[in-house]
Amino acid sequence: MCSVRLGDPLHSALFNDLYQLRMAAAYEAEGMRGEAVFELFFRQLPEHRNYLVAAGLADVLDCLENFQFQDQELDYLRAQNQFAPEFIDRLATVRFTGDVDACPEGTIVFPHEPLLQIRAPILEAQLVETCVLNQVHYQSLLAAKAARVVTAAEACPLFDFGSRRAHGAEAALKAARAAYLAGAVGSSNVLAGMRFGLPIFGTMAHSYVQAHDDEMAALENFANLFPQTTLLVDTYDTLRGVDKVIELARRQGDAFQVRAIRLDSGDLAALSKEARARLDAAGLVDVKIFASGGLDEYRIRDLHVAGAAIDGYGVGTNMVVSQDAPAMDMAYKLVEYDGRPRIKLSATKATYPWKKQVFRAIVDGRMVRDTIAGAGEACTGQPLFQPVMRGGQRLPEALPALEQAREYARRQRELLPPPLLSLEPAATPYPVVVTPWLQRERDQLRA
Repeated sequence: MCSVRLGDPLHSALFNDLYQLRMAAAYEAEGMRGEAVFELFFRQLPEHRNYLVAAGLADVLDCLENFQFQDQELDYLRAQNQFAPEFIDRLATVRFTGDVDACPEGTIVFPHEPLLQIRAPILEAQLVETCVLNQVHYQSLLAAKAARVVTAAEACPLFDFGSRRAHGAEAALKAARAAYLAGAVGSSNVLAGMRFGLPIFGTMAHSYVQAHDDEMAALENFANLFPQTTLLVDTYDTLRGVDKVIELARRQGDAFQVRAIRLDSGDLAALSKEARARLDAAGLVDVKIFASGGLDEYRIRDLHVAGAAIDGYGVGTNMVVSQDAPAMDMAYKLVEYDGRPRIKLSATKATYPWKKQVFRAIVDGRMVRDTIAGAGEACTGQPLFQPVMRGGQRLPEALPALEQAREYARRQRELLPPPLLSLEPAATPYPVVVTPWLQRERDQLRA
């Protein structure tokens, strides 16, 4: 057993699959030190998805800049008796020295389009695959899910409430950031607020009300301590809870500052309409109605169709684990080695050779077609790849502030054709074409 507790996986080169290390050892034994080009892409969208949102680049660059085997990690590898001593010594000197081009975070992307491209000596480029794929896959999947929920919520603010049921603490933080990038207005996770500068939001749990002998006392005490709070009204009987908030307003008079009530169960559409009617009749027209409890984009859409009087949503489990599409077929594939093209011809998994660029054609404020081209080709449209790292160091302009990335993601969604914003699969998928030159190159290699 290893007694050393490793820290952040992003800062541990052992956050890796064993076969990456075995391939690296083989490259070293064979003297293969040429430059490799790897590209990260996904083969198909999950069911009911019309697009993906690129995310995770910030963590990828952090991983690459800090890639290094620590002494205790090298000791662990020696103890496995799987690698030659000279290879372990070689690992002690490995740092990432390559270049990275990528789509900015928040970019809308489609199948087979590279999200990220790494150019580095093949040993380095191989050893970073696990971390790169891990970060981009999860965060892009979550950002796409959150974007759908934001679209369904229309103008109503959306908050991430998913930390307690996320698949681990680090996953909860990344989900909070991805949701904010995609348009959520904040998170319940306080650490995410500190780490990423997110607005934080919280109401109260049913346990607080249950801990008191009297519901009215619980609501009043909480409002006295946090005057501009949101009060949870469905612990026992939702509409009686609403009436108690109205009674609290009567008692406090001008001192009453409660901003909202929260509904967490039952027929949210019907309850919100009745709650709104009672609040308005009591003159509490400025008190908002916030809803939570097992929500996703479909339930929110249905609430809007039903005319629910809801002003904001807290979405947890379904968003933070992307419950209807928890994974997708994302891959990190070699497209060049030592200046020569490389392809994969496996059935259903064939790739195109050479490093690439993606060009997006925009007409009348809508994206109409993407073209996957060789990196040296000139095509119509906006290039999606931007340089973000050179010589193992991120470029100053590589990562805009999260607020800027969030605004960029919003503008990207505005460019989508309306059918792609639907929660159902578009009748016609977004067109992505490959240039004739790339087609010929693959055909020649195949021959």
